[in-house]
Order: sequence, then structure tokens, then C-alpha cells
Amino acid sequence: MTKTRVRIGAGAGFSDDRFEPALELAERGELDYLVFECLAERTIARETLSRLKDPETGYTPYMRDRLRMVLPACMQAGIRIVTNMGAANPLGAARVIRRDALSLGLPPPVVAAVVGDDVTEIVRAHPELRLLDTGEPVESLLPRMAAANAYLGADIVREALTRDAQIVVTGRVADPSMFVGCMLHGLGWSYDDYPRLAAGTFTGHLLECAAQLTGGCFADPGKKDVPDMARIGFPYADVDADGSVRLGKVAGSGGRLDVATCTEQALYEIHDPARYITPDCVLDITEAEFEQLGPDRVGFRGTRAAPRTDTYKVVVGYHDGWIGEGEVGYAGPNAVARARLSEQIVRERLKLRGFSYPEIRVDYIGMSSLHGMGAGRPEPYEVRLRVAARSPDKKAAQAVGFEMRTLNVNGPAGGGGTLESLREVIGVRSLLLPRHLVHPEVVIEERP
Repeated sequence: MTKTRVRIGAGAGFSDDRFEPALELAERGELDYLVFECLAERTIARETLSRLKDPETGYTPYMRDRLRMVLPACMQAGIRIVTNMGAANPLGAARVIRRDALSLGLPPPVVAAVVGDDVTEIVRAHPELRLLDTGEPVESLLPRMAAANAYLGADIVREALTRDAQIVVTGRVADPSMFVGCMLHGLGWSYDDYPRLAAGTFTGHLLECAAQLTGGCFADPGKKDVPDMARIGFPYADVDADGSVRLGKVAGSGGRLDVATCTEQALYEIHDPARYITPDCVLDITEAEFEQLGPDRVGFRGTRAAPRTDTYKVVVGYHDGWIGEGEVGYAGPNAVARARLSEQIVRERLKLRGFSYPEIRVDYIGMSSLHGMGAGRPEPYEVRLRVAARSPDKKAAQAVGFEMRTLNVNGPAGGGGTLESLREVIGVRSLLLPRHLVHPEVVIEERP
């Protein structure tokens, strides 16, 4: 049964987000839907590698802890959950979610997995597809490709909810689309009603990063003050059947929600405000206006949308070598000179060992890591040297951190606090894939 109004909460804005605000929304937010957006560009490729090592994994690592916290409150209140924490294994995630619900003594929930975003084999079959940033054929990446996933839209989320799913777990779905799918389901909107899709997509874009809308990335002490940030609350949206939207947060939670915070989030990751391309529509926010309706209560108007394109964006994750890095700190008189000498020593020792690197970066943290070595700056009393290098050779990358660690007794005086790390690099490129090649499906998990 469709409603005249739905309330949709943002339960997370990234995979490592805080847990408590989602529970606050579930217990006090009077929600119809709670959406957890937890996939970054490289996440699925990373989780694909995890799944290759263990077929039972491949979903977002914090998924179980996050959902176990909110499941009792959500199921008791009838709040539906939508999340992309399925990452590279939505089916496995659905099984785990249902199993965890039963272990908590809850009635067995209907859990729907959205599959079909994995288009790796389709991309392999079409090596002529062009990369968006370079125009080159994707063929050159195929030997190193880890995963290729299409950004699915709101229509498949609605389909999953229409199957009476209490929990919908997906892989790659565009961030705003998870929220729009809830609106399509709850309000009965047509998927060709572009004025409403415009309002819904803008709402999803505003909510998708959670605390960024309530002051998290907005705060700047003395310039843009945000109260009670230790308890910052996540936002929700009240959406009417006619497309009217009011944004808010739980009364008494920390943070702020006003025209200023909304304006900053509105421009986040939108390269062209007149043509923000999503799987559901092409959004235009150039005439959008926010209005303060009350404390922590904001509305907007003026969004428009053109019809959706006939392609899906696909993110291709591929193996791109290794990064090795190391850090060491110096303090006291002449600290900067000792750090500079350490850089020279490490560079020469790596060269003596026969290693060369296509890319190397040196930062003097506290001096140059953000804005370079500007002239006329006073030297700090303490400085931390960071050396990082990229290499297709794991051994060469590992040598960087090793040589930084040897500075403890083989380098200038007073070095300490050395750290080293080695990580595999997952590069990402994008391409466009015709929609007719992609076939998303909904699978209901029914096993105990």
C-alpha cells in the first residue's frame, strides 16, 4: 500500500562510519526506511579480492556489527533497511544477515539480495569499450582487472522492496538510487516521473554522506561552529507523494542542519550541477533553493531532471602494483635538517640496492604534505618525514618501509616513532555500458 509521505533516514555515509547515530534514528526517528550507503569507488574490487581468498566473505567488513545493532529496533518498528554493504557478495551477505537476525531471537526476516551489477564477464567480452578518462579500449586493463561493476538504479531497489523484503542488500547501486528506490516503493511514483525523480535524486544525494549534511565536514571552529559534535546525529528526509521534501535530524542529537550545511553537501562530488548523471535521471540543480523551515529543518525547491541515459556507468577495478611507505619523526633544534638528510639517505640506499620507482613521494608532515614547501615559512620544532613509492614489484615497494625503519640506528640523531606499511593498489577506471547488456535480479534469501 502506497503512502502520502515517507521518512527515510541515512544510517551510514561510508564503510567505516559511526554506528550509534543509526540506532538513534531507528529508535527515535519514526522512520519508514533506513539506508546504509557504504561503498567507495574501490570497495568492491577490494572485497572481490577478499572473496577470492574466502568465498564466504566479500561483503563490507562492518556489515554484521552495524546491522546487528539496529535489527531489533528496525524489525520491531517495521523499518525497512536498504544497504549496498553486500559489496562483492550480496547473496552471501543476505544469508549472513538472516542468520544473524535468527541468532538475535528475531522472527526470520525477508532478505532480498540484488545481483547483476557484476559485469566483469560482459566487459571481458567487449574489449572495444572505451575508458572515459583516456578514450582507450578497456582491453589494456583486462589482464589486470579485478572486478567491473555497473551502477544500478532505483528501479531494482523498488523491485526488491515490492517483494516484501524487510532488508535489501545490494552490490553496486548508485548512492542516491537507494533512497529513490524507497520513494518509488513507498509513494508509488512512476519511474518516468522526472519532476519527482529530480526531487528524490537530490534528496538521496543530500542524505548519502550522512553527517556531512549535519555539520561533520562543515565544522571549522570560530568560522563555522557546530554544536555537540561528539554526538552528531545523522539526517532523515520527509518526502511527500507530490515530491515535496523536508530534511531534519533527531531532536536533541548533536550537529546542525541548515541552509549552509545543505548548500555545501549539495555541491559535493557534482562535477556539473546542470547535468549530474545518475542511473535514474540527469539531475539539474542550478535553480535549486534551500529554505530554513525551523531549527534543524530545511526544505528545497527548483530541481529538474532530464531522462536517464541508455548506458550504465561501470567502475573497473584493476591491480595497479604496490605502495610501500615509511615514516620517522624528528624534534628539537635542527629537526628539519635531520629529516632532509634522512630523505637523502633513504633515496641513495634504495638506489644502491638496485630499486627504481615510477612514482615516489616525499612529505615533511607539518610543512609540505598539503601545500608544498612555501618560501618564508618558519621551520617547525618537530617534523615527520614520510617517504612512499609505487612499484609493480612487491619487493621494491616493501624496501621503502624497511629502509625507513633502519634509520632508527643507521640515520641522523634523534629519529623515532618509525612506521612502515605495504599495500596492494587497486586502480579504478570508468566506462559506459549499454543498459541492454545488464540484467539485474532480485533473489530472496529463505535459508535458515
